[in-house]
Amino acid sequence: MRLSLDGHRFQAFSPPYQTLQPLDDPRSLAFQGMPARGAALLWNLRHDDWGRAFVAVKERPPGVALIALLPPAHELGDAPRLLELLERCRIHSVLPHVEEMEPEELIAVLRRFPSGLPVEVVDYLHWRGLELDLETRRLVRKTLELSENLRTVAGLARALYISRRALGRRFASRGIPVPSHWLHLGRILRAAIRLQGGGVSLFTVACDLGYSDGFALSNQMHRLTGLRPSIMRTCFGWEWIVEAWLRKEAAQGNLSPFLQRSLFPDPTALQEAVTEEVGTEEEETLQHRHRLRVAEATRNEATAPSKVPLPARGG
Repeated sequence: MRLSLDGHRFQAFSPPYQTLQPLDDPRSLAFQGMPARGAALLWNLRHDDWGRAFVAVKERPPGVALIALLPPAHELGDAPRLLELLERCRIHSVLPHVEEMEPEELIAVLRRFPSGLPVEVVDYLHWRGLELDLETRRLVRKTLELSENLRTVAGLARALYISRRALGRRFASRGIPVPSHWLHLGRILRAAIRLQGGGVSLFTVACDLGYSDGFALSNQMHRLTGLRPSIMRTCFGWEWIVEAWLRKEAAQGNLSPFLQRSLFPDPTALQEAVTEEVGTEEEETLQHRHRLRVAEATRNEATAPSKVPLPARGG
């Protein structure tokens, strides 16, 4: 079933990606839990009053990808102003004017692999409120870029021509996570986007990115974001993954108090993240103990002396 894109100024596109939900205000987007996993906001620019719409779009929930639909060429009007507004809104994609699209076409837009992933991630973090000086932004961008091939902070420091200690001090003084966490973020983002594309196994993606197997990648992704690779098959985009990582880092105290208050003014969101983390750890501990009990029982059965029935004593 084709989706109509021309009827409303704002529409939400979220899992299972079958329909578009008309919205009066993007700030009214309601999801169960944050960040909004795999959600996108479609902004039809054919409608007037860009200024008021810009404010609403800029204040959309964190992690929601923004897809802008351009007006017809003869209605474009003030193009320089429009480009400035789009740049300040941190868009995911820009579409030419069309009246209808197949859901699969919008899904393909949402899960596209960014041509410059490190640049887009840094730009998203800047839009999100992570204010960094130019040199620190460059170091973060280079770290995300080098994470495709590098696995250790020592190797990262050599590639950046800076000592490992100086690199750690730089990140700590800015109140942001340690360099190793940025390296891991770059790797799991690449893994997530590749898994969203389909046609490739978790084991293949894990090995290509330097993990020993799919379990190692799954555990690393869960430690950093609270997410598992299986969700990447049904929820698309990457902004919500970065948002989950930010939320996790803040909940674990890896952001400065100033950045925590700036990025997460509602402290209950971080409390929920801590509760989820504790609950998951307890569940994993119980599962681990269950596996140990099963293994112990199996070992005992294997090593127990077999009971051979004695012949009956003759009368």
